[in-house]
Amino acid sequence: MSVGLRDDERTTLEQFLDEHRAGVLRALDGLADADAATRLLPHTGMTIGGIVKHLAQMEDLWFTWKFAGGDWPPPWPHGEREEWAWESAAEDTVAELAALYRVACARSRAVAARQPDLDALAASPSFGKGPVSLRWLFVHMIRETAQHRGHLDLMLDVVRG
Repeated sequence: MSVGLRDDERTTLEQFLDEHRAGVLRALDGLADADAATRLLPHTGMTIGGIVKHLAQMEDLWFTWKFAGGDWPPPWPHGEREEWAWESAAEDTVAELAALYRVACARSRAVAARQPDLDALAASPSFGKGPVSLRWLFVHMIRETAQHRGHLDLMLDVVRG
C-alpha cells in the first residue's frame, strides 16, 4: 500500500491507518496458532494473538461504540472490558483472529465513511471531557495501531529467529 504525498488530510489519515492495519494482518501470514498464543517476550503477557484481538476491540470501541454510538458487536463482552481480548486470544486460531480484525476494520471504515468531514464529533464523550472528532480518532488509531505493530515486529523476530 502506498500513501500519497499530496493527498488531502482525510485521505492521508485513512491511508496511514490502512497501511498499519495491513501490517497487522501481514504479521499473521504463515503464523502457527501456537506461536500466536505464546508469550514470546520476557516481562510482558502480550502475545501476537492478544495484540491482534486487542486492536480489533479498539476498532470497535472507538469507531462503532464511542463514535457511532452503536452497540458492541460480537464477540465483545458488554462494556469496555479491554482485558478480555488479551486473555481470550489464546483460544482463537490465527484465521479467526485475522477474520475478527478484518471485520472490525471494515466496520470502522463504514463508520468513518458516513461522516461528512474530520470535524464530525463522536456520539459519546471520552475521558470525561466531551466527544472526540473524527480527526482525533484517526490520529489516535494510527498511533495505537503503529505502536502495536512495533510489538508484533519484535515478537515475529523471536518466532522467525
